[in-house]
Amino acid sequence: MIGIVDYGIGNIHAFSRVFKILGMPHTFLSDAKDFEDKISKIILPGVGAFDHAMQTLNNSGLRDKLDEFVLERELPTLGVCVGFQIFCKSSQEGSESGLGWISEEVVRLDDSKLDDYMPLPHMGWNNIEVMNENDLISGIDTEEGFYFLHSYQVTSSEESIIARSHYGGTITSIYNHKNLYGIQPHPEKSHSNGVRFLKNFGDL
Repeated sequence: MIGIVDYGIGNIHAFSRVFKILGMPHTFLSDAKDFEDKISKIILPGVGAFDHAMQTLNNSGLRDKLDEFVLERELPTLGVCVGFQIFCKSSQEGSESGLGWISEEVVRLDDSKLDDYMPLPHMGWNNIEVMNENDLISGIDTEEGFYFLHSYQVTSSEESIIARSHYGGTITSIYNHKNLYGIQPHPEKSHSNGVRFLKNFGDL
């Protein structure tokens, strides 16, 4: 059973629609007791600013259960966009502490490397370059890529980067460290590639 964290950040129903199409059992995690419903994987969505996401999550009553299921039980956990960024300890975007699940940094995309026709936020479709093979990107059309909407990114060591993209500099697009997976673009907005990506996560 895939648990989609419902903490008021991110379009959880878009993920639900994809999993309904795929016929994959899933549920929303909006209360601590929901975690006991045979959850085997977790998706942490996110949109907007880092501080707002962390404040909302900390006020949701879900933080302790998330730490238990992610860090102690080591369930495969996917962070999406800001949901991926808050895996880190902190971000240049704000002052709140992140979840601290990974030791990577969240930094602003470097304006000095962007041409005049490349605004921030980085918004729209971009392809991906595979750095390390992983079941998560099986069957993905790398040239079609994914839909992005962000001004900040998680910087990562090369061994943790499944795929990267280019927008001025390089962007960590898809990430893996142990049971933690991250995707900077939005699979729920990325048509057939997004559907395949979420299926791959569900099949891990």
